[in-house]
Amino acid sequence: MAPPVAERGLKSVVWQKIKATVFDDCKKEGEWKIMLLDEFTTKLLASCCKMSDLLEEGITVVENIYKNREPVRQMKALYFITPTSKSVDCFLRDFGSKSENKYKTAYIYFTDFCPDNLFNKIKASCSKSIRRCKEINISFIPHESQVYTLDVPDAFYYCYSPDPGNAKGKDAIMEAMADQIVTVCATLDENPGVRYKSKPLDNASKLAQLVEKKLEDYYKIDEKSLIKGKTHSQLLIIDRGFDPVSTVLHELTFQAMAYDLLPIENDTYKYKTDGKEKEAILEEEDDLWVRIRHRHIAVVLEEIPKLMKEISSTKKATEGKTSLSALTQLMKKMPHFRKQITKQVVHLNLAEDCMNKFKLNIEKLCKTEQDLALGTDAEGQKVKDSMRVLLPVLLNKNHDNCDKIRAILLYIFSINGTTEENLDRLIQNVKIENDSDMIRNWSYLGVPIVPQSQQGKPLRKDRSAEETFQLSRWTPFIKDIMEDAIDNRLDSKEWPYCSQYPAVWNGSGAVSARQKPRANYLEDRRNGSKLIVFVIGGITYSEMRCAYEVSQAHKSCEVIIGSTHILTPKKLLDDIKMLNKPKDKISFIKDE
Repeated sequence: MAPPVAERGLKSVVWQKIKATVFDDCKKEGEWKIMLLDEFTTKLLASCCKMSDLLEEGITVVENIYKNREPVRQMKALYFITPTSKSVDCFLRDFGSKSENKYKTAYIYFTDFCPDNLFNKIKASCSKSIRRCKEINISFIPHESQVYTLDVPDAFYYCYSPDPGNAKGKDAIMEAMADQIVTVCATLDENPGVRYKSKPLDNASKLAQLVEKKLEDYYKIDEKSLIKGKTHSQLLIIDRGFDPVSTVLHELTFQAMAYDLLPIENDTYKYKTDGKEKEAILEEEDDLWVRIRHRHIAVVLEEIPKLMKEISSTKKATEGKTSLSALTQLMKKMPHFRKQITKQVVHLNLAEDCMNKFKLNIEKLCKTEQDLALGTDAEGQKVKDSMRVLLPVLLNKNHDNCDKIRAILLYIFSINGTTEENLDRLIQNVKIENDSDMIRNWSYLGVPIVPQSQQGKPLRKDRSAEETFQLSRWTPFIKDIMEDAIDNRLDSKEWPYCSQYPAVWNGSGAVSARQKPRANYLEDRRNGSKLIVFVIGGITYSEMRCAYEVSQAHKSCEVIIGSTHILTPKKLLDDIKMLNKPKDKISFIKDE
């Protein structure tokens, strides 16, 4: 069963830290405050608490710092903002002069380090109105209990665009990402050994060196002014091109499938039941969602009716196949089951919507995709001619261009690149000239497109003995990497450490001979070690699933995975298409 919400990993850790460093810091019994948030801190708070939690902390109203607001001069204001010119200027407008101040006094908490120029600007303008000004070092979004994002989707463009004019923007985004990753480590109270995937690009190497330096600086001047040695944890930094297959393949586990096939925006799923339009948020507050999101769609379709029968003591009401109409009738007959059944209705709708799309077109695609991805068919026979496997998909009029492009990409990945002549022929035959950059631009991620790469493809673990469904034989590459990192089997040439001394922990609990075990080593082991993974340029839902699966299998180590943002295949292909186009302006870099 899923753990209670209060214990759900990263979200809980972040909320406890915000509670301790922000709310407890400025709390006064019986006093209410107005809270001001910017775009990033709105997302941050929404990810780890509810309005009822803020009410408990004495917050009466939450306002957007960018919007015009009426003054409430008798009340104190709590500003929780990012240290950017935009947010600081909005704050200064609220405290222009004593007679025009919007609020009685201000408590300011920055998500991370506030540059001297901004700090001095605040000091010079309105220091008398400020009761507190602190940095709390949380500059990431806890998306799930073991998943975080930096919420910088534009980083994809700056890290992988070939335009040399973006160099300044790229340097700035690298610095900003390194600062954010340090706050992930600090929030987890870890000073991990930093490793990176050395080829084929150097983004991971550059970012890893920056993170290592900033970790060193941070732990010299952390809150307790103590130098914190390396903890028994690792941080792995990887460029997105390490596994192109997992980004375009059709996944049939519930969460990945739903986000790929259905128009789910901001985790909001819209559906119809009983003739009415409804919407539901797919979140970890929903225990049923946590229980089934990583399961194969076939299992989910069996599971929900079983759960219905668990809930309903009246077997007759749910005899036979549980349909949506039967559930709706049951809710009418038995109002006391309504709350539990509502969730089942949501997930049954979600599963049925996925299956409708699957049966329509995706089912035929999946066998081809799996054969191309693995290079073997369901019986384990080697695929001798990849083009012969691909052609039926390209000739099928029912598949849209996006699905055909995904299939062509899997074909090219399977043969490690192709000839210009072959690629041109494929593009012309499928009539995708306008979208051809969705294929060609993968080369900017270090993935061989044209010409064929002479380097062999990396060896994969043999998972043929693992039970799986025929249309879900592919395992994301990241799972191999996570397992090897925990078992201390990563090649040190391919995965160099940044620091001179690697982290002492190696999965089995052994300690490096050149480092003495620290006094709190046993305590670290008891608390479990962490493997923190960061992918530059987005992670997929299937890769997120791997973090949970590997943590479940290796009880001594919790895997936490994060990225600049979360991908769906369609969004990624759109982003790849834009890589060789000019970017008009940098929208998010600090102090623009």
